[in-house]
Amino acid sequence: MSTLRFTQDHEWLRLEASGEVTVGVTVYAQDALGDVVFVQLPEPGRYAQGDEVSVLESVKAASSILMPLAGEVVEVNQVLVDTPELVNQSPMQDGWFFRIRPENPEALGDLMDQAAYDSFLSNNA
Repeated sequence: MSTLRFTQDHEWLRLEASGEVTVGVTVYAQDALGDVVFVQLPEPGRYAQGDEVSVLESVKAASSILMPLAGEVVEVNQVLVDTPELVNQSPMQDGWFFRIRPENPEALGDLMDQAAYDSFLSNNA
């Protein structure tokens, strides 16, 4: 079973062994955006689910990254500040945005798994 979960906003979440959750954008999202030229990362701290926490700018558009689960941002991927193209080159690995400590870790199970996300894409893309 995949440890990845997905939101309808095309964010992926991966539960780490530490209990923290790594957040990034999906291959679909970075394809839709085009070449990413700037990433604004969140400040560490507590956020509510749905809060705007990050901004991506591409040659096509700007897009907000929303907090997928209520919790605390505990780490950000500083490499993206100087190398935003990692979002395009490695969206599911090196291009991650931030790590959170969720208030309710069980809420991760409420998000889509890979099969549900694939179905969502085929019905909404």
